[in-house]
Amino acid sequence: MHDDIIEIILFQISEIDKLFEEYDSFFQNMNYDDPSLIDKTVIGSILHSFYNGIENIFETISKNIDNFVPSGNKTHKEILNNIYVGNEKRTAIIDKETYNLLMDYLGFRHFYRHSYSFHLNWEKLKPLVANLSMTWNKAKEQIKFFMDSN
Repeated sequence: MHDDIIEIILFQISEIDKLFEEYDSFFQNMNYDDPSLIDKTVIGSILHSFYNGIENIFETISKNIDNFVPSGNKTHKEILNNIYVGNEKRTAIIDKETYNLLMDYLGFRHFYRHSYSFHLNWEKLKPLVANLSMTWNKAKEQIKFFMDSN
């Protein structure tokens, strides 16, 4: 893998790590039993940023290694699917469990971009928040393994 691609991926990883660092105190102080509209709006923004960062990494790999540039109304799902299934140029980067977790964040991303924040439902957000750190750790570990083995 070219150094410039590695540099882009490492930068995106550092940006997602920074997202977690910047909002750590927010998550520590939030009322998880009954979050306010502002709390849910902040959470929505964090989840959206998180998935966009993941997708930036996957898009970099898809374009620069696979020469795969999806287009159309299913672009985001195609990028995630491409990373999961692999191809003749490389093996799959993420496993099935991580793929399924990321599909939930992709679904949220779509909802968030096409809705108003006052429609955010805490019962639907709660599992995304609960799994956020674990999902990132799994994805990051698998991305780094891919980078180290190529």
